[in-house]
Amino acid sequence: MKTIVICSGGLDSVSLAHMVAEEHQLTRLVSFDYGQRHRKELDYAAAAAKRLGVPHDIIDMRGIGAALSGSALTDDIDVPDGHYEEETMKVTVVPNRNAIMLAIAYGIAAANGDDAVATAVHGGDHFIYPDCRPAFTEAFDAMQRAALDGYAEVRLYTPFVHRTKGDIVTAGAAHNTPFAETWSCYKGGEKHCGRCGTCVERREAFHLAGVEDPTDYADPDFWKAAIAAKDGA
Repeated sequence: MKTIVICSGGLDSVSLAHMVAEEHQLTRLVSFDYGQRHRKELDYAAAAAKRLGVPHDIIDMRGIGAALSGSALTDDIDVPDGHYEEETMKVTVVPNRNAIMLAIAYGIAAANGDDAVATAVHGGDHFIYPDCRPAFTEAFDAMQRAALDGYAEVRLYTPFVHRTKGDIVTAGAAHNTPFAETWSCYKGGEKHCGRCGTCVERREAFHLAGVEDPTDYADPDFWKAAIAAKDGA
C-alpha cells in the first residue's frame, strides 16, 4: 500500500511513519505550516523524512491558519498546563485543522498515484478534538472517495484511532522509532516543558507502555500531579 503520512514531527506521527515504512510502502511525509507558535516540530518531521529516505513536503497554510483564530497554538494566548482532558485544553483547538490538512493530503496522494493517506489520530484525542474522532475519520474517508470517484482510489489509514497514546509508544518501540528525535511540546522551548497537555500526555504514555522515556523535560515530575488532579486524587 503506497502511503503518504501526515507528519507533524511529534511522537505519534513519527511513530506512524516508521510503522508504515516497515509494514507498507512509505512514499512521502507531508507537514503543514499553519502559523503554529513555533516551527520546531517541522524540523523533526524533516529529520524523520531524511532518516526514512522519502521526500518531505511542507505545505504553507499560514494564510489559512491566520484566519482560524482563537487557538493557543496560533494566537498570543498562553498554552495551559495540565492534563489534556481538562476543560481548559479546548483553547488548543484549531477549528477544522485536520479536515483541511487531510483534504490537501488526499489531493497530493491522488496526484502521485498513492493508495492511502495515513494520520496518527488516536483515542486520547477524542475528548478535545472533534476532527480526531472515528465518526469524523469515517465520514471524511467516505466524502473523499466521492470527491475522487473515477479519478483515484485513496483510502484513509488511521491505525491508532481506537487506540491509546500508550499503544502508540508500544508500536513505535516495536518499529524502532527514535523517540528522542520527536517533538511534542506546544511551547517550543529549548526542551519539552513537561507541563502542557501534550507533554503530560507524552510522559504518561511512556509510563503506561512501560517504555523508557528519553525526553528531556524542564519539569519532569509535573505529569504525576496533573494526572492526580484529573483523577480527583
